[in-house]
Amino acid sequence: MSTPVTQGSPPITIRPPIRVLLADDHTLVRRGVRLILDGEPDLTVVAEAGDGAEAVARARDTEVDLAVLDVAMPRMTGLQAARELSRRLPDLHILILTMYDNEEYFFEALRAGAGGYVLKSVADRDLVEACRAAVRDEPFIYPGAERALVRSYLERLHRGDGLPERAITEREEEILKLVAEGHTSKEIGELLFISAKTVERHRANLLQKLGMRDRLELTRYAIRAGLIEA
Repeated sequence: MSTPVTQGSPPITIRPPIRVLLADDHTLVRRGVRLILDGEPDLTVVAEAGDGAEAVARARDTEVDLAVLDVAMPRMTGLQAARELSRRLPDLHILILTMYDNEEYFFEALRAGAGGYVLKSVADRDLVEACRAAVRDEPFIYPGAERALVRSYLERLHRGDGLPERAITEREEEILKLVAEGHTSKEIGELLFISAKTVERHRANLLQKLGMRDRLELTRYAIRAGLIEA
């Protein structure tokens, strides 16, 4: 027996769930986050990735509305992936999920095109609302961060500093990460579709810019910058 529809009542619009791409290099983390998101009727994880490069590839071959990206991942960080996705898929919404309660990462995430920044330590509390806010094009900052971020920003403006500038270019950052992960110049060239000579030139520029002498010092810098995990 069909349910009668009251004449003149507005039609009910049933929206499809938000399709989520989840990228994190830890399988257990992905599993836990997926349980949180798939437990909501308006959210569904349709693709997973274990690093930033895979996340970019999956976003290009899968219909997704939102990419949830960890910061520290192999081959390509979440911030690097966010920049690439923002260029290639400007309509895709991006959310950073990270363990780093760090002002520099937060501003870098905004520069990269992310609409929100969520800490893993409170993902069970904040992640669902952050996903919904990101798709509505509303910025999401984890509770407690707003006051500290605004205070820090105002202090920099008072000093005339503005926002911190990037120490190295995006391409140099990509190469730095891969060097620190132990890839050869030939391997890096193949991954980035450039010649080994170009890789060596970028590597020399990195050493000069950062005032460093060798690969070991570059690796330590990459760890401090959150490009790789210690």
